[in-house]
Amino acid sequence: MSVLGKRLKAARAEAGLSQEALGIEAGLDPMSASARMNRYEVGARAPNYDLMVALGKVLKLPAAYFYAAKDDEAELLRLYHRLPSEARRKVLDGLRAQGNND
Repeated sequence: MSVLGKRLKAARAEAGLSQEALGIEAGLDPMSASARMNRYEVGARAPNYDLMVALGKVLKLPAAYFYAAKDDEAELLRLYHRLPSEARRKVLDGLRAQGNND
């Protein structure tokens, strides 16, 4: 299973969606949604970026989360994306300040 597939499967399970339901909500043909999602999750096929954006919207995650090279980076993206906008601004300000102190 690819990293993308692993994260996709975990996010889908956390959202409580079946492969078919997720695929349909993301705009896939209802007749093939389940099979296509299964192929993406097991790593047999890779979804294109536009589909990952659509899947991310359904799962309330940025597409970058699925493509992050390291698990801790993916976790940062997941947590940041779930913050309210004011908290996001504070996180960015803090990171910028930390970066300027190096």
